Amino acid sequence: MNIQDKTILITGANRGIGQALVQEALRRGAKRVYAGTRGPFRHGDPRVTPLTLDVTIDAHIRRVAHELESLDVLVNNAGIALYDDLSETEAIERQLAVNVFGSLKLSRALLPLLKRSQGAIVNHLSLAALAPLPIIPAYSISKAAAFSMTQSLRALLTGEGVAVHAVFIGPVDTDMNRGFNIPKATPEAAAVGILDGVERGEEDIFPDPASRPLAEGFRTGVAKALERDFAAFAPGAPSPS
Repeated sequence: MNIQDKTILITGANRGIGQALVQEALRRGAKRVYAGTRGPFRHGDPRVTPLTLDVTIDAHIRRVAHELESLDVLVNNAGIALYDDLSETEAIERQLAVNVFGSLKLSRALLPLLKRSQGAIVNHLSLAALAPLPIIPAYSISKAAAFSMTQSLRALLTGEGVAVHAVFIGPVDTDMNRGFNIPKATPEAAAVGILDGVERGEEDIFPDPASRPLAEGFRTGVAKALERDFAAFAPGAPSPS
């Protein structure tokens, strides 16, 4: 996958990593960048098309799927993180609605376009998908679920020509992490790492200094090996030789 001359849709594009991804895609020569946001959005580059898109509203998803004529890359970047202690299920439900079901519904709606272009789905996860962060446990649950969903899509789309990428990102200097007094990557550096991973065809992308040291151990570890073994049970998967 090369971003140059491609059409890309980025959700949560009005700030933080989403905004940086829009700029990085343009820098790499994207032909068209659809910027999905819940509120008004303006951009000076004529290649950017704003889309009113709340991934928790089915009508928005249906409209976007109807309006787009082509798509090469879908970046499911929109997400929320709430501080909680698991005492109320509402916090879990709110984050599952955005971080899991929003990404899944949008991916399914746009899958015909991605199959046609032999494109890619990029799901923005977190290191909290691999191990829960106790101050945001409901968020961690949602990202772990989103990781499993990403693996399942990857297996089910075997042979369809659509790549499915998981982005395991560490702390980034965004509004979401403003209260953490820890080293953070810039959104711009994170965006570069994400699109570098997409262009290199990495299934699992570790795009920043905090996540990058984990990449080799994850890719050669038991969890990844088990994912590959289980993928053989997907409908249409090639039989083990």
